[in-house]
Amino acid sequence: MSTQRYDRLHPESDDNRTPAQRDCDRVLYTSAFQRLAEVTQVVSPDEGHVFHNRLTHSLKVAQVARRMAERLVQDHGRRVRDVGGIDPNVVEAASLAHDLGHPPFGHIAEEELDRFATGHDLAEGFNGNAQSFRIVTKLALRREEYPGLNLTRATLNAILKYPWTRGSSGDKQKKWGAYFTEQEDFDFARELMKGDGDIRGAEADLMNLADDITYAVHDVADFYRAGLIPLHRLASRKSVERKRFYEGVFSRPEFDSRSARRLRGAFGRLAQFIPFEFPYSGTAKDRSHLRLYTAGLISVYVRRGVEIERGSPGDTPRLRVDPETALELNILHELTWYYVIRNPSLATQQHGQREVIRTLLEIFHGAANTPDEMAVFPQPFQELLKDARGPEDMTRIVCDYIAGLTERQALNLHLKLTGVRPGSALH
Repeated sequence: MSTQRYDRLHPESDDNRTPAQRDCDRVLYTSAFQRLAEVTQVVSPDEGHVFHNRLTHSLKVAQVARRMAERLVQDHGRRVRDVGGIDPNVVEAASLAHDLGHPPFGHIAEEELDRFATGHDLAEGFNGNAQSFRIVTKLALRREEYPGLNLTRATLNAILKYPWTRGSSGDKQKKWGAYFTEQEDFDFARELMKGDGDIRGAEADLMNLADDITYAVHDVADFYRAGLIPLHRLASRKSVERKRFYEGVFSRPEFDSRSARRLRGAFGRLAQFIPFEFPYSGTAKDRSHLRLYTAGLISVYVRRGVEIERGSPGDTPRLRVDPETALELNILHELTWYYVIRNPSLATQQHGQREVIRTLLEIFHGAANTPDEMAVFPQPFQELLKDARGPEDMTRIVCDYIAGLTERQALNLHLKLTGVRPGSALH
C-alpha cells in the first residue's frame, strides 16, 4: 500500500501509533466531537426518552464501518489494493468525523444557514458535509503553526462523502463536500483518486454505508421504544397497520409499482423476524428482544452489506452495496419518515427551531458589521472577525459560529439576545 496515502499536508514526526490511528485519536479529542453530545439525531433527548444523539450515532457509525472494513480486508486480502486500499483505522477516523459539521437542529438549521450564506454574497453557501471537512482542516485547533488537525491524505479523502465543491446545478448544487476556502486541502486529499473524477473513495463508501445502516436501524429502535413506530402491529403480513403504512409511503410520486413491490418484499423479509406482539414496555424481555433484533440486523449488514465487485477486465474495481441491503435500509428509513418525520408535533417544533437559527444569524451578522456590538461574539470569533478580509469572510465566520453551537447554547442565546430571558451578566 503506497505510503502516499499517509502523507500529511504539514510534515510531522511519527510516534508508536500508525498514521491512521493518530487521525482517530485527533478527531476523538476535538471539542467539535464532544459538542455532538448535545446535537440531536431526529428528536431531542429532552423529550424524556433516551434517543441517539449525534455523538452516540457517530460512535456507532465508526464501529460498524470498522467492522465492515476489517471483514473486507480479511475476506478479500490483496484485492483491497485494487480499490485504492482499505485501512480500518482510516475508515473509523472518517466515520468519527463525518458529522462534525452538523449544525444544531440538523437539516432545519442547514437549510437556514445555506439560505443565509447565499443571500449574503457567499455563493457556495453552507452544507454540513463541507463544514465537517472545514472543521478538520481549518477550524479545529491543534497547533498554532497551522490550522486544523493535519489529518492524513487517506482520512481526508475518506471524509469526502460528496467529493466535489458546490456546482451551479443538479445534484452538485444540493450536496457537496468542501468549500472553496479548503480547496488546497481538498486537492491534497483527491490526489489519491487521480483519473477517477468525482468518484467517492472506497473508504468513504464504507463510512457512508455505515452511516446509512446505523441511522436506519437505531432510529427504528428509538422510536419503537418511544411508542411512535408500532413494530408489534407491523409484524403480521395481513395486518391493517402494515397496509396503512404501505399506502402512506407508496402513494408518493417517487414510487412506481415496481419499486413499491420490491420495497414491500424487503419489508416482508425484515418483518418476519420482528419479535414483538405488544407495545414496548421496558421489561427485560422487551429490552432483550429489541437488542437481539437490532444487533441481528447490524450483523447481517456487516457480513453481506458490501463487496468488492469483479467488474470487466481492465476496469478499476469498486465496492458494491448488496441490493437487498439497500432496499431494506430504504424501507427502514421510510418507517421513520411515516411515523416520525411527518408527525405534526415534530413539524411544529422544527418551525420554532428554524426561527431560532434565523434570528441568531440576523443578530450576529449585524453585530459582525458593527464594531460596538462585536462583543456578543466569544473572544476567538472576535479575533477572526477583526482579521476578516471582506463581507464574504464575515459571513463565513458567522456561519461557523452558529453552526458550531450546541442546541442548548442556541436556545439560551436566542432567549438572552431577544430579551425573553436576560440571564446572567457574568456568563
